[in-house]
Amino acid sequence: MSSAIIIDGKEASSRLKTAIAISVAALKAKHNIVPGLATVLVGEDPASQVYVRSKQKTATAAGMNSFQHDLPVTTSQNDLLVLVRKLNANPAVHGILVQLPLPKHIDQFAIITAIAPAKDVDGLHPESAGRLLAGGDSLVSCTPMGCIMLINDVMPAIAGKHAVVLGRSILVGKPVSLLLLNENCTVTMAHSKTQDLPALCRSADILVAAVGKAEMVKGDWIKPGATVIDVGINRIPTPDGKGRLVGDVDYLAASKVAGAITPVPGGVGPMTIACLMVNTLKAACQQHGIKDVTIPLRLLPKA
Repeated sequence: MSSAIIIDGKEASSRLKTAIAISVAALKAKHNIVPGLATVLVGEDPASQVYVRSKQKTATAAGMNSFQHDLPVTTSQNDLLVLVRKLNANPAVHGILVQLPLPKHIDQFAIITAIAPAKDVDGLHPESAGRLLAGGDSLVSCTPMGCIMLINDVMPAIAGKHAVVLGRSILVGKPVSLLLLNENCTVTMAHSKTQDLPALCRSADILVAAVGKAEMVKGDWIKPGATVIDVGINRIPTPDGKGRLVGDVDYLAASKVAGAITPVPGGVGPMTIACLMVNTLKAACQQHGIKDVTIPLRLLPKA
């Protein structure tokens, strides 16, 4: 039997979406502005198509405008850059998301850096990352933002806690480490060269796993009562050939030791799309200099 609190990402994202919809309605009522999110999909990767449709559906449900751009896989880098520049110049578009990964003939960094930082709702532009590092107000990468919201939801007082982050990617590891520092945690970043990784993990009050290795983190790596945030999404084989999704943490073993833990799927994933809506709302307010509309950066209390 599990002894840990199961952190329900679907339920948490529902609370966040409720707060976003309230703020979007207030922005429209007070200033007649509707946040606009433009999504750009190049090619027909099935997983990317699902992600983009979900983002569009969530934006519409929150009362936002959704602008969809589906391009063939043969689209040139120059043509994609032309579209990004048009979206940068369109005042109805407050946020731009180019779905990654892009086809191999397109330089992802060139596309990311072409997006206006003020509309960079994925939080991947070097200026966004630099502002986060410098402690400035920035559009933060959505998955790390979701991780922090979930941690704060189950641990109301995290200042001074020891957080260990497994992984140093620009998508999750580095930004979530900076966000934890901003919350006054003591942060240790671990990676493939870290010595005695199990012992380091056992010292963590908060453990964020984002390494992309199925069930790497074992139950005896977990400090009793720790909060475990599993960002990993890995498909492992099953006898029926369909496979199943697991995280970077051995969930069954870890849930017997942890104080709170996110499942995979259904943990961090739902929060990522909800946080994209937070960034789109924030971008719209910042672009119009609006400060009297609440940007939800914490989850509403459970009903």
